Amino acid sequence: MAKSLYETLGVNENASQAEIKKAYRRLARKYHPDICKKPECEEKFKEINAAYEVLSDEEKRKQYDQFGDSMFGNQSFHDFYKQQGDIDLDEILKNIFGGGFSGGFSRGGRSRSSGFGGFGGFGNDFSGFNQPDLDIHAKMVIPFEVAIMGGTHSVTLNNETINIKIPAGIKTGQKLRIKGKGKSYNGQKGDLIVEVEVAPSAEYERDGDNLIKTVDVPLKIMMFGGKIPVKTFHKDITVKIPQDSKPGQKLRVKGYGVPNKGDLYLKLNVVLPKVEELDEELREMMKERLPQ
Repeated sequence: MAKSLYETLGVNENASQAEIKKAYRRLARKYHPDICKKPECEEKFKEINAAYEVLSDEEKRKQYDQFGDSMFGNQSFHDFYKQQGDIDLDEILKNIFGGGFSGGFSRGGRSRSSGFGGFGGFGNDFSGFNQPDLDIHAKMVIPFEVAIMGGTHSVTLNNETINIKIPAGIKTGQKLRIKGKGKSYNGQKGDLIVEVEVAPSAEYERDGDNLIKTVDVPLKIMMFGGKIPVKTFHKDITVKIPQDSKPGQKLRVKGYGVPNKGDLYLKLNVVLPKVEELDEELREMMKERLPQ
């Protein structure tokens, strides 16, 4: 009596459940449509899945062992399956063997199920015909200056230090993909996907690609104008303060924000002299003549 379901899995009729499961896993890896890109692989995978659904169930296997391929009209399961056309193979097998089938063997394309039926033990590596999720997701905090100017930052993963290139202007919540640093499976390698958090700065505020920095300016320069030194991420510069500047006023320094994108805005903060440190004559004159 022909029993082609065993041939589909490449095991003999006396195979144990452990042997059937092992054969199924091996073939499922080989013919999974996201791994094997040949057109015939998806159909082959469905046949394998259907055979395992029957042979892994003790009651269905007993039925099949008793009647063999006569249950498929005395033809092999492969030929039986090909003849079904657009008919739902789940329903056909359910009618033959009874019970439910979880493999999702629709002829019309991808599996309708959320799993492989009896193909267990892979956790989240497979879900139906989805690509195995080999990516690793992580978060890292980077210094404010690195986020603005770009550079490198390192993370340690599985005792390996990985240097990550940071593009200038990156923002909190953005993700970087590092190829080939994820999990490995069946000759494939996933990626490391890192979500970035930018550390705050004590000196700067950020507005898109622009930066805002508060600078202290002596009262004399605020009133009569002059120059002050300013440190920036790019280089140290000297900035001209106009006469009669006001506290909170902003001066634009073009091109000193995110490289090739943004500007730096200097927010002026007046620094008042201590009265007791003023010359006595000047102090008395200011006291008498400064407007109310």
